Amino acid sequence: MAITKEQKKEITAGLTSTLGDASSVVLVNFHGLSVGDTVAMRRALRAQNVSFKVAKKTLIKRALDTKGYEGTMPELVGELAMAASADLLDSAREVYEFEKKFKEKITIMGGVFDGVYKNREEMLVIASIPGRDTLYAQFLQLISSPVSGFVRALDQIAEKKA
Repeated sequence: MAITKEQKKEITAGLTSTLGDASSVVLVNFHGLSVGDTVAMRRALRAQNVSFKVAKKTLIKRALDTKGYEGTMPELVGELAMAASADLLDSAREVYEFEKKFKEKITIMGGVFDGVYKNREEMLVIASIPGRDTLYAQFLQLISSPVSGFVRALDQIAEKKA
């Protein structure tokens, strides 16, 4: 059934409002994904405050064009959805987890990161950045490592002298 112009305007307005709050957007090609897998993915994304919208390519292009992002929009092929989030890394990281889980059924095609279009490879690099808690833990381990090594050396010296 064809979509009327009014419905297209409503859908485009909804997509534009989603983009208004988003710091990063991931453009996703999904094909052959079952309804159950799609529902599970939407729930997991929603739990991480990532919105997942499916729409026609032309409507998503219109919504992206209204934002005036810098760079070149990646080529949009196949069945298209967009995942958007206010956090710079959440949308890319969460969609990438599902791309690994549902091999070849979900593919990141590109996206927008901090107002600039990114291609697939750049979005995959962004998706591989660990979360804030993981980075804090790595940093604490990094700064405590020399201290713990020093303490172990002093302990060895004390045992040797005793």
